[in-house]
Amino acid sequence: MKKIIALFLVLTLALSCLLFAGCDNKEEGAPKEYVDPVASRKIVETDDKFRNYYHIWVCAFADSNGDETGDLQGIIDNLDYINDGNPETDTDLGMTGIWLSPIMPSDSYHKYDVDDYMDIDPEFGDLETFDKLIEECDKRGIDVILDLVLNHCGTGHEFYQNALKEVKEGNLDGYAKYYRFKAAGAMSPGEGWRQVIGTTGVWYEGQFSTEMPEWNLEYEGTKEYFEELAKFWLERGVAGFRLDAVKYMTDDVTDGADFLNWFYTTAQKYNPDVYMVGENWQGNSYLYDMYESGIDSQFAFSFATATGNFAIAANSGDGDSLASQLKKFDNASREANPNVIHAMFLSNHDQVRSGSYFSKGLNVMKNAAALYILTPGNSYTYYGEEIGMKTPGNYHQNDAYFRSPMIWDSDVEPDIWCTADAFCELDFGGVKQQSQDENSLLNFYKRAIKIKGQNPEIARGTIVDTYEIDGTVNLCAFKMDYNGNEVIIAHNVSGDKVLELEITEEMMKNPEIVGDLYAGADEKSSVPVRGETQPAEVEELPKYAYIENGKLVLPPRASVVLKPAQ
Repeated sequence: MKKIIALFLVLTLALSCLLFAGCDNKEEGAPKEYVDPVASRKIVETDDKFRNYYHIWVCAFADSNGDETGDLQGIIDNLDYINDGNPETDTDLGMTGIWLSPIMPSDSYHKYDVDDYMDIDPEFGDLETFDKLIEECDKRGIDVILDLVLNHCGTGHEFYQNALKEVKEGNLDGYAKYYRFKAAGAMSPGEGWRQVIGTTGVWYEGQFSTEMPEWNLEYEGTKEYFEELAKFWLERGVAGFRLDAVKYMTDDVTDGADFLNWFYTTAQKYNPDVYMVGENWQGNSYLYDMYESGIDSQFAFSFATATGNFAIAANSGDGDSLASQLKKFDNASREANPNVIHAMFLSNHDQVRSGSYFSKGLNVMKNAAALYILTPGNSYTYYGEEIGMKTPGNYHQNDAYFRSPMIWDSDVEPDIWCTADAFCELDFGGVKQQSQDENSLLNFYKRAIKIKGQNPEIARGTIVDTYEIDGTVNLCAFKMDYNGNEVIIAHNVSGDKVLELEITEEMMKNPEIVGDLYAGADEKSSVPVRGETQPAEVEELPKYAYIENGKLVLPPRASVVLKPAQ
């Protein structure tokens, strides 16, 4: 049950001075000398499926050999940026997982039409280089998951080529069984079905394109092949798979949840701790149904993208609704699968980059980053999101524009061309520039990920309560429990208000701030209000969150993690 807590908004300099009166101010805007709660804490080393993932579009990330295409060696060369293996350093992102876009042989740039499931596309390297990548990731505590396309393959796949030859000879009982073929005469069997050229009324299903024939997931031969490829990659050290288009695994003969359960349990024969996350962009109720398969994760699309709950909260200032939705989603998902691991993100390779839909600026981007990273489950950060990369404005005609080259140095034009001329807009500099700016978005991401690593209850906990402040919706606050260990996450999504939340003993006894993030208040306009000769005076706001007299004081766009003091 939500608790209605008294609201105190510190809106003027005079009121701020009263609030801080009698304190030994050693830093302007704080009631006492600020001590960084993150600096003294250590990353808690874990060995389970809970990770902070970095999503890499391989051809656009880093080119090691000058052929204008990113490759596996380019990732190896930049692993220390992702995670250098030393939790005490602050030069890396601290990611503990990598999701690689499709790397298997294919005729397209995106590689979602796979021609060979047990090899590496020559544009990216070879199996020897892949093995080296796994070895280097293991040294740094990084799990690697592969983008695996089980709904369909490419027309160049050996099985499909054999099937086409046989189908044209009138044989639907050979390799055709691997696919969704129908002899339906002149009329299409339905949406997404394509006629086989050279036949009189034989059709194949290809929901995505003519180049992506769909597998027959009910055929035992298909399942035997899928088990073979799962064994192949898991024995090479892959931690698991991101399963593409699980929505389309349900058809007139296949129950998608049953198929996913089969594949998940089959993969567990080769790695009992295999991790799987499904791409399912349907509504949450469909996710709950699919969680009956037992797979670990499905991407929480309702919270992501420009119209998702994270962006709405950061842009509109409605944190209360976000907290309510998170609790509802968490509780319902756990009913369907008690072992669920949420997969939270802002944007990915199929959508406009998050840097493009936070029009209020850098502080809102930071605020949104804190919202999605400090939630239960695994976070997924799309490469370049941590430096505010945007999607080029003419993306409507080409999905490659969602996958523009990583900007390592904004003073140097990228030399990667696998995604056409899709160079992104960048307001704050590349990795080189932001690494040198302590207030950059990049360094904010590093701190947020470190806080989540220092407090394992955040990823693993269950949301048990949410909190409101009477008279405002600007607070997103919820409590999580993990094996009896409590943690409260509180975000102020207002750009100009200071919030006070009373922490009662029922909520948490003897709370202390163990992690804090400050995105910064929204900039005040320097233009005079109508009827005034001078612009309104900008009030002095507290710089840091603190607890005083049982109340948590949150500056604008601040986020904190609370735990009982030891």
